[in-house]
This record gives sequence, C-alpha cells and structure tokens, in this order.
Amino acid sequence: MENIILIGHGSPKKDANNIELAGRLLHGAIHPDCTDDCVKVAYLQFAEPEIADTIRKCVEDGAKKIIIHPYFLSSGMHVTNDIPEIIKEAERQYPDREFIYTEPLGIHEKLVQVVVERIHAANGLLPEDIEKRSFEIIDEETDLTGFPPEQIPIIHRVIHATADFEFKNTLLFHHDAIKIGIDAIKSGKNILTDIEMVKTGIIKRWLEPWGGKVICNINDEDVIRLSKETGKTRSEIAVEKALNENNNIGIIAIGNAPTALLKIIEIFNSKSEISNLKSQILTVGVPVGFVKAFESKALLSAQNFPFITNLSRKGGTPVAVAIVNALLKMAEGGDT
Repeated sequence: MENIILIGHGSPKKDANNIELAGRLLHGAIHPDCTDDCVKVAYLQFAEPEIADTIRKCVEDGAKKIIIHPYFLSSGMHVTNDIPEIIKEAERQYPDREFIYTEPLGIHEKLVQVVVERIHAANGLLPEDIEKRSFEIIDEETDLTGFPPEQIPIIHRVIHATADFEFKNTLLFHHDAIKIGIDAIKSGKNILTDIEMVKTGIIKRWLEPWGGKVICNINDEDVIRLSKETGKTRSEIAVEKALNENNNIGIIAIGNAPTALLKIIEIFNSKSEISNLKSQILTVGVPVGFVKAFESKALLSAQNFPFITNLSRKGGTPVAVAIVNALLKMAEGGDT
C-alpha cells in the first residue's frame, strides 16, 4: 500500500491554504475507483496538517511506501533543504517505510500554457477566442484531408483537449456512431459516465436545452457497499446499476475504467432487456492505462453496436469529455 502526500507552502491567510482540491483531483485522476484516503495534503508552515503529522497518519494507515510531492514551482530552500530534513527525520522514525521524494512542479509546457491563458485573459481575450485560435493551430499543424467530415469536429476536440496529434490516427468510429450520438442528444436522452470527473467535464449548458442530464452512480452508497462485498470495481457496478434502471440513456462515456467498459460490452451481448436497445445507444469507450485499457477498447471495436474508441493505451477523462462535448456542439449546429 502506498500513500501520496501533496505539500504546499502554507500561508497565514487561511483561504490561501487550498491545495486540498488539487489533492482530490490527483486522487481522482490516478485512483478513480479508490475509496481510501491514499492522497493526503500537508503544509510546510502557517497551516495544518503539518508534514510530520501527515507522514505519521500515512504510517498509521498502513502505508509501506510514501510518495512526497512538493507542490512548489521551483527548487528553492524549502524544496532542497527544509522538506528533505523533515523526510530524513521520518526515515529515522520509520525505518521500515519507503520514502520517495519527487521533483517540484518546475518548468513544464503545460504550465507555460496556463501562463499564456492567464495573459490572454488579462488582455481581455475571451476563453472562446483562445479556443478558436487553438483549433486554428490544430488545422495548421495537421492534415485531416480524407477524414469523413462528420468525424473532424470530434478529432479536433480530442486533439485540443490532449495536445496529442496521434489521436487522429487511433480514433475509431462505428459507421452509425455520430448519428446515433446526435440523435440521442436531440431526443433528450441522458449521458451515463463512469466517474465524476467525466461528468464534471461535460458542458451541461449545451445538453440542458435538449432535456437530457448527466448520470454517474459511482458514489451511491449501494454501489460502494456492493464493491466492498463483491470485489468488483465501483465503476462497473455503477454503470450496470444505471443500465438496469433504464435511465433513458442515449450515450455512455467511459474515460477511466476498463472494467466498466467490459461490463457494458457484456451486458449488450447478453439477453437482458437493455441489450435490445444497444443499437440506439452510443458507447464512447476510451479508458486510459496499461491493464485492460487497450484490450477493452479492442474488444469494443469489434462490436456491432455504435461506438467511438481509440486503439491505443492513451485516453482518459479529457478524451471522453472532448468526444461528448463535440457531439453536443454538433447537435446545436456548430462544427467544433
């Protein structure tokens, strides 16, 4: 068992001590089905919990490996001296535990992009202007000639969300996928997601005029209980629950959980009542990872019901969200 500690500097101004949100987002990104408190936060000074106390809590929780990340922009004295000293003391106190200390945030292209967006915002450039320019850059840097016109808005949004041009070669579309997806939106059907992060990313104001809503059952009490009792992931139990309840579902968006995607394929190939509707439901299956992710997508690509997937290990929440948002934009008559 491992725990991750995200360390902030801390401030006498209480509302500045807010890295808990970053910790929750990190937890959701790397452990989407986890209910344990395995990602913790701590502060170097001026705020609680302190680093030593958080390390002790990790040990008490049974963590054998403790990964410590300084949520700092540069390697100043705090990162190179103060925090390492605290870790050395922890190593003396807990010699049977493994401690790993990571680099700080440092200089990264994604942080540079954040700065660029902040500058544009300060100069009065609206988010939609930034998005428009982003799509122009994508067109300048890649050739989508020969792709079916209805696929291009989706490819655009996926590349925009990931900054990864490889997706234009790995995205795979069932011949009815886009039509079924748009028809489902316009018919007021609901969108089922595997995790809350996918649900959060879908632009609700584009969906609401059609009457649909976004459903995610992963945090339902009975889903959590069944996961503990059966050993199955919460994601697969949650999607099965939603499908069995027949919640007017028209699109299923799987961004993280291969087990959820495999469960959907299993249900759609069974003799259950919902399987009779599989030709009217679009399955967006793009889980990311090294275990079962590619295999589940390869299996999806061989199905005879509508799907959009990508044949690689890549994927995740940004890809699933981008595909659904592209369909929502197309439904209202927009190209991207």
